[in-house]
Order: sequence, then C-alpha cells, then structure tokens
Amino acid sequence: MACGFRRSIAGQLSRVLDLPPENLIKSISAVPISRKEEVADFQLSVDSLLGNNDYSRPDIQVQATQLAEKLKCDTVVTEISTGQGTVNFKINRELLTKTVLKQVIEDGSKYGLKSELFSGLPQKKIVVEFSSPNVAKKFHVGHLRSTIIGNFIANLKEALGHQVTRINYLGDWGMQFGLLGTGFQLFGYEEKLQSNPLQHLFEVYVQVNKEAAEDKSVAKSAHDFFQRLELGDMQALALWQKFRDLSVEEYIRIYKRLGVHFDEYSGESFYREKSQEVLKLLDSKGLLQKTIKGTAVVDLSGNGDPSSVCTVMRSDGTSLYATRDLAAAIDRMDKYNFDTMIYVTDKGQKRHFQQVFQMLQIMGYDWAKRCQHVPFGVVQGMRTRRGDVTFLEDVLNEIRLRMLQNMASIKTTKELENPQETAERVGLAALIIQDFRGSLLSDYQFSWDRVFQSRGDTGVFLQYTHARLHSLEETFGCGYLDDYNTACLQEPQSVSILQHLLRFDEVLYRSSQDLQPRHIVSYLLTLSHLAAVAHRTLPIKQSPPEVAGARLHLFRAVRSVLANGMKLLGITPVCRM
Repeated sequence: MACGFRRSIAGQLSRVLDLPPENLIKSISAVPISRKEEVADFQLSVDSLLGNNDYSRPDIQVQATQLAEKLKCDTVVTEISTGQGTVNFKINRELLTKTVLKQVIEDGSKYGLKSELFSGLPQKKIVVEFSSPNVAKKFHVGHLRSTIIGNFIANLKEALGHQVTRINYLGDWGMQFGLLGTGFQLFGYEEKLQSNPLQHLFEVYVQVNKEAAEDKSVAKSAHDFFQRLELGDMQALALWQKFRDLSVEEYIRIYKRLGVHFDEYSGESFYREKSQEVLKLLDSKGLLQKTIKGTAVVDLSGNGDPSSVCTVMRSDGTSLYATRDLAAAIDRMDKYNFDTMIYVTDKGQKRHFQQVFQMLQIMGYDWAKRCQHVPFGVVQGMRTRRGDVTFLEDVLNEIRLRMLQNMASIKTTKELENPQETAERVGLAALIIQDFRGSLLSDYQFSWDRVFQSRGDTGVFLQYTHARLHSLEETFGCGYLDDYNTACLQEPQSVSILQHLLRFDEVLYRSSQDLQPRHIVSYLLTLSHLAAVAHRTLPIKQSPPEVAGARLHLFRAVRSVLANGMKLLGITPVCRM
C-alpha cells in the first residue's frame, strides 16, 4: 500500500543494503504534509536501520549521504535527497496522482487496510468486553466512554480481518440486588417499572440505600434477599430476572441510537455457580486462605504482603466481582478459544485486572497473558441543563436538542428529510471527536460549547466537510466523473491532499498497535482542513471540463477516506446538514 510506492523504494534499498525488502518496509514512512511546498513524499530513517546503537549516532548523517549516493532515480522516484538522519524520496507527480486516486476509488472501504504494513498479519479471534453498565445504577458517562472506545477497538479489529466477539458484561449480580429486591418490595411500582425501567430502578436503589443506612432491619433484609438469590430461591430470582430483562431491552434501544451492537449480553449472574468452581480450584491448589473474619483471600505476593491480597469470597460464602471475573475469563476461553481478550474499563480498575490476570496465571492458565486491559480516564463537567447527568439517554437527548437548535440558526434544517436523525448523528460525531482527540488515559474537561463549534477541530466540522463534498458530487458528478486528466492536479493544494492520502495506512497501523483513536482523529481533521482550502481555491464550476473532472475525482477520494475513518471511530457520516 501507500499505493505500492513504499514497496518499490524498499526494492531498490534492498539491493543496495543487501537486506530483504520486508525488513525495510516499516522503516519507510510517508512524510507528513508541511506548509512548505515541495516536500518529499517518503523518507527512510537511517537510525531505524542501525538499531539505535549509540556508537553509530555521530555518523548517521554521513551514512544517510552515502546511502543516498548509491540510490538512483527511476520511473517511480524522481528525486532523492537527505534530511536530518533520513534519506528522502520524491515520487513522480503524475504517477502519484493517478495511482492514489485509482487506489482510493478501487479499494473503497478497504483503502489503507490492504497495505504491506499489514501483510502477514495473522487473523485472530478477539473478544472485546466493553460498556458493561450496572443494572439499577446510573448508566453514566464512564459507561459512555467504555462504549465508544470499545466500539472503536472492535471496529478497527474487524476492519483488519480479525474475528471479533463484542461482549456487554452487565453488572447484574451482587449485593446491590439484595438492596434492589428489598427496595422494590418497599417502594416499587409495577407501572413505573414497565414504562421507564432504568429510571424507576435507579430511584428505588437510591431510596433503599438511604433507608438501609438509617434502619438496620432494611440492611438485614437486603442481605437476606441476596442470599436467597445466591441459593436459587425461585421468587427472588423471578423478580431479579424481570429487572434484568427490562433493563437489557432499554439498553438495546439506547445502543441503537449510538450505532453500537453486541454479539453477547452476558453478566456476572451467569457465573454465580461457576465462581464456586473457581473457589474449589483455588482451594485445591492451596491458594485459598481463610481470614479471621471468615472471608477467603488469595495472596498474590506469596509472602504475606497485605497490599497484594485479593479477596475472593465473603464470610457468608457468597462470591465477589473478582471471583466472577475469573469464572467469566475461563468460560470465554472454553467458548471462544480467543487469541486476545480486551477489557475496556476506567483506569480505576487497573489493579483489579492486574490481580485477575495474575490469579489466572497462578491457577495454571498460560493464556492469561493474552488478556489485556485498555484503561481510560474520567470525563469531568458533563451536565445537562437539568443538572447532573443520570442516564446516557439524557446526554443523547441533550446533544440532539442542541444540534437541532444550531442547525435551525443557520437555516439549513428545513432542507433535510429527517432533521432529528441528522442532528443526532452530527451531535454524536461532536461527542466522539471531543472524547478521542487526546490520549484515552487522560481525564478531560467536557465542554458543550466546544463540542458544537462548527469550525476548528470538531466532529461538527468533520460532518460538515463530508456533507459539503457529497453535495459537490451530487451537483457536478454526472458531467465530470467519467474521464479526467491527472496532469490537471499539480497545484500545491492538490499535491498536499494526495500526500496526506498516502499516509492513511500508517495512521491505521499506529492505531492498531496502541489502540488509540487519536491518530485517526488527527489525520481526519487535517484532511478536512486541506479539503476546505482546496474547496475555496480549486473551483469546479466554470473550470475547463478536464480540470473540473480531475478536481472532482480528488474531492471524491477525500470524501471516501473521510467516511472510512469516521466509520472506524463509530461515526455515521451525514450527506446533508
């Protein structure tokens, strides 16, 4: 990929350096576009060839010059020069234009993914566990982050050809259900449960927690209710099942608005029996230790260090979060035989997952090293006009409402068939781009005002660029898209776009390595800014037909790559706004 140019350069280098081309491909990178005109298209970092040996550093520049002198220009490379520790290659301009545009249109949604950077990539079975709200507790912004990050990771892995299973592991078991069961018997209303389950269960949960703190008998009946659940009491289980089913129904409806789907809705409840088997296994291996309080723990340090102890059973014999996670991991290995399992949760759970993976290891499961935790930071300051956000749906409604108001103020809404749907898609793009612009691990301050800016580095600007380019195709497409002359695309604005399109595979490769969406976000925003400049300076209307046709091809390539990148991020591109 990079349209075969990287392979062609690697072929020539391989003859001079006596190394296989495959060993050189990843050292050749497309040069990021610059405000300076006529920069090279590719560069080879001499440093990467020398294996970073300190003794070789002083003469890197000498080696770069010597290497450049041994290389020759050909039909692909028209100029070879040296930079700071690099050998630079400029591609034949007409060949660059023709090849890039042809490849973007031919490869369609696969553009960038057929690259030699991904050649030989083994197809793997990957499980991604994400979102995972707690039934009856707030479906809050933390779960929103887990949802959009997990969806991005699953999209990227699927695009690379892996077999991906998306799991939503619900917090649907544990002591909170003792409280909820008791609370519903005291304060619950069947009609409210049916009409708005998430809201009503949350209200009941808040009220019963308050009562239990003040009244020991309420706390005791909550404890008794959970014990009945653990023992399989039919009446308690029937009520619990109703809470769970109604909640999952609501979740599916909300996920549909987000454009997110799951292959499996699992939950902690699935592992209440299997967690007892885990406890027996830990015991049989001599890893289970009873404390004075009657709880059971595993000492992960092996020498009694209290900071490395993980509690796996309460004094009454009931299971805990960690025990159920162990049971779930073992079950998923049996079921999916995964090559990688990725957990997407906030960074506060980092220690929990370290302990779970370590326990799997000492239990004798070598595949524990295939488990990976992708942590993320906290969002601060996300409130709706009514105050604190309680449910994800409040956020979605707020986004749609504000976006509709923005669109109405610029008088475009009346032209849309479905303004509500467009507003939701543009608003979601705004939310996702604000979230994905930095490192996932960073906490960030949410700002409604910044989210909805139509200019600058925002999701609204990405959607606007896509819609505007789509409109160009609709207006002029019939007359100009049949034939075009690549010689008409030699202006600096055109060359900058072509050079940027060359880099898409590298950006995808970087994101596939560290699972960070920010590389793709940054790339798409730059592409949109380049397109905005080109749109102003390279008119189609009233240009000679071959010039208009060439420019239209260029804009169509930009729109196609823009759409590909947005879809990977979990954004549905809009065609009008």
